[in-house]
Amino acid sequence: MKTGILALAFALVFAGQSRAQDYAILSPDIAAALGSTRASEAAAATIEAADAALTRTPGPMPVVHTEGTLPGQGIRDESLIARRDLPATLDLALSYRLTGERKYLEGADRFLRAWAEVYIVSLNPIDETNFDALILAYDLTEADLPAETRAAVDGFLRALATGYLDEMDGAPKHFYTNWQSHRIKIAAMASFQLGDQALIQRTFEDYQKHVAGNVLAEGTVFDFYERDAIHYVLYNVDPMMMAGLAAQAHGLDWFDWTNASGTGAASVIDSLIPYVEGEKTHQEFVNSRIEFDAQRLAAGQSEYAGPWEPERAVNTLNLASLLDDRYAAPFEALLARTERRPPRWTMLYRLARAAD
Repeated sequence: MKTGILALAFALVFAGQSRAQDYAILSPDIAAALGSTRASEAAAATIEAADAALTRTPGPMPVVHTEGTLPGQGIRDESLIARRDLPATLDLALSYRLTGERKYLEGADRFLRAWAEVYIVSLNPIDETNFDALILAYDLTEADLPAETRAAVDGFLRALATGYLDEMDGAPKHFYTNWQSHRIKIAAMASFQLGDQALIQRTFEDYQKHVAGNVLAEGTVFDFYERDAIHYVLYNVDPMMMAGLAAQAHGLDWFDWTNASGTGAASVIDSLIPYVEGEKTHQEFVNSRIEFDAQRLAAGQSEYAGPWEPERAVNTLNLASLLDDRYAAPFEALLARTERRPPRWTMLYRLARAAD
């Protein structure tokens, strides 16, 4: 039933169009509304971070690689340093829309172009999931960027979208786990940003297949049983919800799509709530089937053991509440119990949506 309804929704939204509107999540209306959020704490912190980024030189690498590595191994450390450019680019783009000052646009332009011209898409979704920040930065600046930058970024986004979609036509590495969630997130955000209807439809089909295979009848995900960790429930559902936010920004509802068992991304959030509210507890990674989890703990990464802490779900409930108001109360209750906060762009997005 829902498959047919959503297919009809696609037909209605894109009827007579060769392109969708070309933004991932942060629409032109949201960009315009960001100025009204300048008095917020999140805006002040974003502008402060952008001011620091203005003094930096972009440091793109041809490839970044942290997946499956421990500190000191391979190019992990260099990659972590280089990847600081990605949220910095988003801070610059947000600050441009918050203030209207061109120095921030010029800063975002430098970082966007540098990465688009240097980076070579690896199709490792764990390594590349952080490029969502570049896509969001492009949402906010595309109309005002030089033609050369737009051409470079559009080419980069098309390489991401088509690369991941072509890979998902088969059975890529870990296609039944969170890796596929990250592939779908990247493909969805790139495809919506390009405004390419065919790529968007292909991504939605992959989203459906993933929900069908990864979200189980009890409402949790395969990763929970493979890793014995709520950590990986979040790491699986968060990118699915980012894809859902991109769809929602274009009038489509992916978040509520359910498989033959009647479960979907929203079901995962429902199954998580008792752990967030303390009704259930979980010892993380005790029976993980993945050797790397034990290696991380042995290397001193203590977050890969012990009781799961509800504050780790702050951004998960944040994203869920942006997709469905019924998660607003659990999100606000969790915020009241912790000092942890979701990414600043989501807080500004929430304020701008209310102002729009």
